[in-house]
Amino acid sequence: MKDFPVSVRFPIHWVDLDAYGHVNNARYLTWFEAPRIAYMIRVGLVRPDMRRLDDGLGPIIATANVDYLRPVTFPAELEAGVRVTRIGTTSITMEYAVDDVNTGVRYARGGTVLVVLRYTDHAKVPVPPDVRAAIEALEGRAFTS
Repeated sequence: MKDFPVSVRFPIHWVDLDAYGHVNNARYLTWFEAPRIAYMIRVGLVRPDMRRLDDGLGPIIATANVDYLRPVTFPAELEAGVRVTRIGTTSITMEYAVDDVNTGVRYARGGTVLVVLRYTDHAKVPVPPDVRAAIEALEGRAFTS
């Protein structure tokens, strides 16, 4: 997870398993959600209480994808990490990985594209300059649009 500036660790639970004895595919998007929210709070795109910013801005997912590399079975302790790979005019592209904490085995990778939305009128708006600067500081590099 060294290439992912924000990550979250968690155990899988029995309820995560499907009839085939491995984690159900839908859980992976939930696993991506935890580090994404931590990242967004850290760069100021959402408040710690998950309320929108004062001007009604907030993120919304436009696209999500998961590559399932190998099945996860019980028991396992996992770590999901996130990093930003692109900042567009109104969007932020994030990449995820889910690894086994003990073995380092990568179970999945994926991505999302977030759009910055003004929720009062559902209009896409530019990524706020302070959020862009916070992302660049966290990632340790500059992004070009």
